[in-house]
Amino acid sequence: MFENAFFTGYIWPTIIIVAQCLAVTIPLLVAVAYMTYVDRKVWAAIQLRRGPNVVGPFGLLQPLADGLKLVLKETIIPAAANRFLFILAPMIAFVTALIAWAVVPFDEGWVISDINVGILYLFAISSLGVYGIIIAGWASNSKYAFLGALRSAAQMVSYEVSIGFVLITVLLCAGSLNLSDIVRAQGGGIWHWYFIPLLPMFVIFFISALAETNRTPFDLPMSEAELVAGFHTEYSAMAFGLFFLGEYANIILLSAMGAVLFLGGWLPPIEVAPFTWVPGVVWFALKIAVLLFVFSWTKGTLPRYRYDQLMRLGWKVFLPISLFWVVLTAGVLVAFGWVPKA
Repeated sequence: MFENAFFTGYIWPTIIIVAQCLAVTIPLLVAVAYMTYVDRKVWAAIQLRRGPNVVGPFGLLQPLADGLKLVLKETIIPAAANRFLFILAPMIAFVTALIAWAVVPFDEGWVISDINVGILYLFAISSLGVYGIIIAGWASNSKYAFLGALRSAAQMVSYEVSIGFVLITVLLCAGSLNLSDIVRAQGGGIWHWYFIPLLPMFVIFFISALAETNRTPFDLPMSEAELVAGFHTEYSAMAFGLFFLGEYANIILLSAMGAVLFLGGWLPPIEVAPFTWVPGVVWFALKIAVLLFVFSWTKGTLPRYRYDQLMRLGWKVFLPISLFWVVLTAGVLVAFGWVPKA
């Protein structure tokens, strides 16, 4: 009797949680690997090139070959580096990118932890990612890496402020911090999705997501002409790979957040057959794929900003606009007595 109680009370819930984590982590790692392939294919198409096309049919095995190469290479640690922090930094960057997925709903009831403060959890975890970059730059004992880390940290903190105000406007409309409730509040078809009434906030969110993930045109921390490769200049092998796994996992995460907050999450654009026959997780994946394509598209077409332009955009343009839109949204909701669905 004791053994059965122990199994049902402790072991079985643990097995379920581990299975849920694996069900999210494994597809995510596969998506991260093939996001590098899609990125290179999109850039090649924009530049009238072929892109990866040698390893496997259509180059589909290129991500596996790249991953195998990184695993087999030797990890070289600079003699004057802080060995412990040097190894810890890429782990922090990678783990924080993974654990944020715990509250992301893929479909109705498809979420590891459906907590009532999911937005705050995501905001807190995304803020922790800065520590991995700062530690990497400092522990490398390199001026180039340290300058890249400072640039990246300042950039990420600056644009997190705008993302915070964007989240507030969505919360005012949905009336909940729970991500599943935010999706349900957008039910009724594409005309109820928040990207329509909150279009300026959607644009600010996407541009801030580019800056948050150090993507073009905001890839200042990795400006090759000035800082070699930025905060990961001294990294090699799998430690180098973990930074890029974390970066691409963050890109997919912010695309998922954009789909949840503004594009109706797992909901179909028209809630009638045959659209309702498609599983919600498929709609969610399609919306993420569209946003990921725009990530790649911007990198293939836009030039890099100067650092002063980057900071001016964040503090003098996005911050006032997002703050104004929070006040405007609250005022409109109060004036018209609008009650959130959630």
